[in-house]
Amino acid sequence: MVSTGNSAVVQSVNGKENKVNIAMSFKMAFKVTAIRDSVYDMEVSYQSLEMKLDVANTTIDMDSKKKDSTDIPSSIIAAMMNKPFNITLTKSGKIKSVDNIEKMIMGVFDNFPKIDTAKKAQIKKQFLQSFGANTFKGSLETGTAIFPATAVSKNDKWTVNTNLESPAKATVQTIYQLVDVTADFYQIHGDGTMVSDTSSKPLEINGLPMKYNLSGTTLSDIKVSKTTGWISEIKLRQLMSGSIQILDNPRVPGGMIIPMTFNTEMSTTNK
Repeated sequence: MVSTGNSAVVQSVNGKENKVNIAMSFKMAFKVTAIRDSVYDMEVSYQSLEMKLDVANTTIDMDSKKKDSTDIPSSIIAAMMNKPFNITLTKSGKIKSVDNIEKMIMGVFDNFPKIDTAKKAQIKKQFLQSFGANTFKGSLETGTAIFPATAVSKNDKWTVNTNLESPAKATVQTIYQLVDVTADFYQIHGDGTMVSDTSSKPLEINGLPMKYNLSGTTLSDIKVSKTTGWISEIKLRQLMSGSIQILDNPRVPGGMIIPMTFNTEMSTTNK
């Protein structure tokens, strides 16, 4: 699975607009190790991962293909490559479980003894938030949990509910429609609504307790191969707006509410 994407984040802090642009590309390998009734056991591994952040006139590059031992973030993600973990996937595209991914991440950090202990703990926490089991499950299901529970014909619609962990805990309800059937593939279109879970526990970001209050939409166009019955292409767009609340803390007495928007586009193929 090869994915590329871009996210544009706009925050308004004390009347000043801050922009963060994130570009990502990654390649993952999936191997079916067993089939049990309607469930696939799979071994999964990252093959490559690249992330570029542009924020406050600063560019941060992380690339698993870099050969620079002084670039700690790139070295960490490089150490995550080709390290297998496990998922169970239903035939409807739902992820029943993600196992050993945290163990894989923890093992990667054990191999970086030169990082300051406090700094290592902070980076490790950020990586677990970004690549942990719940985040991985939510992001993967965005593209895989698209199949109907029963047989459908052209123009039929069905509804799928999923959960996201990033950028905030959110529920997503998507109405899918089989819009076209060609000689080679099924064309599916999805319209979804997203609402962040305001009852979830605050996240700790850069040492600050934060809660998201966001809502938005998703649009997806998907091709499913007639030959294999599996997804061959996904084009996804997510739009979210609302605010992030910094809760009362010693660094920000009284807290703060920051209006923000997220605009994300992703493209995924299976080659």
